[in-house]
Amino acid sequence: MAPSSTLTSPQSGPLTTRTDEDLAPGDIAVGVIIGRASEYFDFFVFGIASVLVFPQVFFPFTDQLTGTLYAFLVFALAFVVRPVGTLIGMEIQRKFGRSTKLTVALFLLGCSTVAMGLLPGYNTAGETAIVLLALCRVGQGLALGGSWDGLPSLLALNAPPERRGWYAMLGQLGAPLGFLVASSVFLYVYSSLNSDDFLSWGWRFPFFTAFAINVVALFARLRLVVTHEYEKRMEEHELDPAHLHELLPAQGHHIVIGAFAALASYALFHLVTVFPLSWVALSDPTGIDDFMKMELLGAAFAAVAMLMSGLIADKVGRRNFLGSLAVAIGVFAVAAPFMLGGGKPGQAAFLLIGFVLLGLSYGQSAGSVTSNFLPHFRYTGAALTADLAWLLGAAFAPVVALYLSSQFGLISLTAYLMSGCLGTLIALRVNKRLQAAAVVHD
Repeated sequence: MAPSSTLTSPQSGPLTTRTDEDLAPGDIAVGVIIGRASEYFDFFVFGIASVLVFPQVFFPFTDQLTGTLYAFLVFALAFVVRPVGTLIGMEIQRKFGRSTKLTVALFLLGCSTVAMGLLPGYNTAGETAIVLLALCRVGQGLALGGSWDGLPSLLALNAPPERRGWYAMLGQLGAPLGFLVASSVFLYVYSSLNSDDFLSWGWRFPFFTAFAINVVALFARLRLVVTHEYEKRMEEHELDPAHLHELLPAQGHHIVIGAFAALASYALFHLVTVFPLSWVALSDPTGIDDFMKMELLGAAFAAVAMLMSGLIADKVGRRNFLGSLAVAIGVFAVAAPFMLGGGKPGQAAFLLIGFVLLGLSYGQSAGSVTSNFLPHFRYTGAALTADLAWLLGAAFAPVVALYLSSQFGLISLTAYLMSGCLGTLIALRVNKRLQAAAVVHD
């Protein structure tokens, strides 16, 4: 006979008698980490290629700076269409189930990424090559939106109340892991080949690797999603798609507040991963190898900091923690131009400090206020909150930062990051007042 124990929820008390086939928080966490890491790998491969490859392969008709800006605009497309992908995925889920939706989404993500590695360059296909690249990027965005499986929400609801910060962090851990793998693969190919071989065929290898990683991620997540216990837990917590005409009038403001609450972290996200690589590629191309190695170290720092964020947030509270980090990111924003423009020692400081702040803040940014949603709105509300946060904070960060820096100098980074910090602090303040008003009303 299988051993059993009782699993409880702070909302509903005892849920079920737990057997070996039940889903423990640790089981859910594994699926979340593997799934998110694969998604981030796909996106970081595109981001790195936007700097090292696409300006020469798809935009050779213009200068390096303009070509990189064009590539970053294509990069942003995925975040623009991501909410559409979420809504399409929700509709597929209503008609065919969660496992079908997830399979379609990850298959589209893997195929879109692999297809990029098969595309002809501008010198071969002209403008058609750019159009195909953009379509593949749109495919990535639609797939990422459609791949929302509710695992982070289920993980948070099943986690012990005193460890919510720790379990909330686990889903975010896929970001530094995905970046580590993507950067390592690109660094190996970039440093092993001469420039001609890299730009003709070598750059395609990381895109092909993505398909194998997505297959592993798909099975890791389906292992959870297709189980009866998973469906049972989702139903118990009412984690099913909600219709927009019901969600938006009732609690649409929580989507906006949640997106702005995470703005500082999401603005920082691409400003310490993708943007600085573009700045170095334009200002000191010979230093790209060393800079990418330093980014790998920074990503490792981010992973450790992310683990620490879970422990700290459980001590001081997630929202207080996010507010303090928004202030810390503001201080970092003031020093950022001097560090990034201060040669290799300054660039190393920019990366390591920036990645630590990213790990601490991003580790707690997801769902920081999604507990405000009513249970039957939480599944869709959490997904759309993340979509809006990516769109407002991260989608155009590389192209805006690179353009402003090229026109007005690195000081523009300060203004950009400070705006994100201000957005976070205002949103957290508004959320606190709404909660206080709700308590008084009750």
